[in-house]
Amino acid sequence: MPDAIFAHPRLARIYDAFDGDRRDLAAYLRIADELGACKVLDVGCGTGCLAVLLAESGRTVVAVDPAEASLAVARAKDARVTWRHGDATTLPELDADLAVMTGNVAQVFLTDEEWAATLRGIRAALRPGGHLVFETRRPEFRAWESWGESVRVLDVPGVGEVEERREVTEVRLPLVSFRFRYTFLTDNTILASDSTIRFRSQDEIVVSLHEQGYRVLDVRDAADRPGRELVFLAR
Repeated sequence: MPDAIFAHPRLARIYDAFDGDRRDLAAYLRIADELGACKVLDVGCGTGCLAVLLAESGRTVVAVDPAEASLAVARAKDARVTWRHGDATTLPELDADLAVMTGNVAQVFLTDEEWAATLRGIRAALRPGGHLVFETRRPEFRAWESWGESVRVLDVPGVGEVEERREVTEVRLPLVSFRFRYTFLTDNTILASDSTIRFRSQDEIVVSLHEQGYRVLDVRDAADRPGRELVFLAR
């Protein structure tokens, strides 16, 4: 089941506001240009920020996500994108040139079986010679140590002021769990979203890709987060 931040209609509406500036997405547009990708699959598209940018660049875009509430937000942004409810294991053959996973989607697959099934599903949706590009946090950076309790309040258009509180609830590597609590100050409704993600090493990811029939062409530093995240490019 998707986390509440993606699946609850009220939380999905405020996700973009709290996610902030998505400068990280420019790197994926550049990679799509680099690879000459005309048809792109966005896996775990969420509220559709990257899918919309790809469609605006003239590409054919299929975007898939298991959270219907997030897809409802995405559908309202751009009708040119083919929005699909599901995950990588539910996709038909698409003959896509490129598949992408942004926002550290690769870390939501907690078991080796889930990760392998996702890689197989994406491979089946790609054309022969198609590419997969995704990012993941470097475990050695230990990002969770900077995720101590934080509080911020945003005035979200059409919603009003919302307070966000974040805290790490458990660290049991390679898994890290955390909780967001949102208070809608207009009516004092409180909604919580619990998440767990997995930190895989570069070597683990390379091996998993090889096992599912991919060839790793490059492992890059994330342009906007040097030293903190890796971007994998595989065929």
